[in-house]
Amino acid sequence: MPSFVLLLHEHPEDYAEMSPAEMQATVERSQAWRQRLAAAGKLSLGEKLTDDGGRQLSRAGSRTIVTDGPYAEAAEVIGGLCIVIAADYAEAERIAADCPHLGHGRNRIELRQVEALG
Repeated sequence: MPSFVLLLHEHPEDYAEMSPAEMQATVERSQAWRQRLAAAGKLSLGEKLTDDGGRQLSRAGSRTIVTDGPYAEAAEVIGGLCIVIAADYAEAERIAADCPHLGHGRNRIELRQVEALG
């Protein structure tokens, strides 16, 4: 059965005004959603990414260039990802539509099918 990656896009400033209780409730909704998917055999991976921005790699000739990023000025970042197992895009869309990530601020989910390498 195909796999699909859900890239969880968010605007960090949308979370700045949340109280600790609101943040905890958000985390609990996300954990419950992942647990339901796992119990149904539909979740392969689901992780929150750290807020440090990570690194970006590029190539210039034979040299690899590593920079910090995305930068704090970035309006949107990928805050997490999930890999779900679904029969097709329609099922993957139904799974993604139920994700609590969509219920906050300007969050959005980018849905991409994972190409099976044979």
